[in-house]
Amino acid sequence: MRKGRALVGLLKGGAVALILVWSLAPIALILSSSLKPEREIFAVPPRLTFTPTFQHYQALWARWPEFFHALGNSLIVTALATVLAVAASLCSGYAYSRFRGRWIDASALFLIAVRLIPPIVCTLPLFPAANALGLQDTHVWLAVLYATFFVSLGTFVMRAFIDQIPRELDEAAAVDGAGRLRTLFRVIAPLAAQGMLAVAVFVIVYAWNEFLFAFIFTSTRARTAPLVLAEIVGNFDGVEWGVLFAAASVQLAPVLVFVWLMQKHLVAGLTAGATKG
Repeated sequence: MRKGRALVGLLKGGAVALILVWSLAPIALILSSSLKPEREIFAVPPRLTFTPTFQHYQALWARWPEFFHALGNSLIVTALATVLAVAASLCSGYAYSRFRGRWIDASALFLIAVRLIPPIVCTLPLFPAANALGLQDTHVWLAVLYATFFVSLGTFVMRAFIDQIPRELDEAAAVDGAGRLRTLFRVIAPLAAQGMLAVAVFVIVYAWNEFLFAFIFTSTRARTAPLVLAEIVGNFDGVEWGVLFAAASVQLAPVLVFVWLMQKHLVAGLTAGATKG
């Protein structure tokens, strides 16, 4: 029995180690390559010990200043998309949690179906819409697209959280004269704050790294960091691998730190409602 448990524990430990290597090895490769001299980045065999240098970051600052402007655009778009998606998901999650009916159930299926549509399918009909509304190459348009794309997932995450909040609180608020909106924002929202953070994590990771919509709907004013990374790769003078790894490290660092700080909320979002009786 003890040997069997030890074997199971060993297998679990090995599986966790493989997952960690699979997940962290690419990040470690990017960060280490950004600090290596150019001639050592693709050395065979790879050198595990080297003298760190920041010359690639200096070259990135000197030759690609538009990258840092694009980072600012990414920050603006991500913040707007997160606020829109969290607010919409909170409202719709509350509606799906507290109301029942044939049309509501049908709309839930519609949300799931829309979420399964590949984003590329939506780009052609949206392009003339963006031009007609004068929103082409704007932060607002990208933020609306990103928020819309994630409202379906955010709705079901918030519904799972709000389902765990007793309905008696709604009734007590109604007795005190509070309407639906006041009940939602004064009573339900503070208790569902962890779910809102979970939705925010999902949206931030997606919006910060999204490429397709940004490539199609922006050109100069609202261009985001992933587009500049693509330009570095497609540089006519050849790929400056050290600069590319430095740019990827700068673009990766904020979202990596944020996800690490919010990992417990991310897990909560993935498991919300799993233990509900």
